[in-house]
Amino acid sequence: MRILAVWLLTASLLAGCAQIPAPPLAARAAVGNFAVDARFALKITHPDGRIENSGGRLSWTHENRMDRMLLANPLGIGLAEIESAPGHASLRTGDGKNYSAAEPDQLLAEVTGQPLPVSHLPAWLLGRPHGAGTVEHDAWSRPSRLREAGWQIDYLYADDAPDALPTRLTAIGDNIELRLRIETWKTTP
Repeated sequence: MRILAVWLLTASLLAGCAQIPAPPLAARAAVGNFAVDARFALKITHPDGRIENSGGRLSWTHENRMDRMLLANPLGIGLAEIESAPGHASLRTGDGKNYSAAEPDQLLAEVTGQPLPVSHLPAWLLGRPHGAGTVEHDAWSRPSRLREAGWQIDYLYADDAPDALPTRLTAIGDNIELRLRIETWKTTP
């Protein structure tokens, strides 16, 4: 009897430690707001042929047309925080420098010298054109490639579910390649 009581107590403690499953993701078409945690790799080829690589972690929240991106190095040390809303964008670096502009694309072009289409990324992440782009679909009717504004975005998925959200994204523009490996998605309509 005592062994049974110990076994039941152990089983109930283990059950209490079980993780609560994450809520299901909204169907891709219904996603309006999201939060992702990802690893990123950025490769820039300069006009003189010099190649510059960087990478790290990205924590990104997109809600009600506002974005907040936290960039950290692979060890988790903060590199930059970018916040944008219609008509305003700001960037704060890890060493305390602050920059601002009317639009995030303009801000990053001024700070980095590179034309990064940050305003397009929320739509592109979900496989949607930001404007007049074209989308190719895979056998499950999911976005597999998007072309827009001189950029090509390729998508990979962890499974074959028709509403699966991408787990990998590669965006290639003129002399720029951005790769995201998305580790977690949280979505809301």
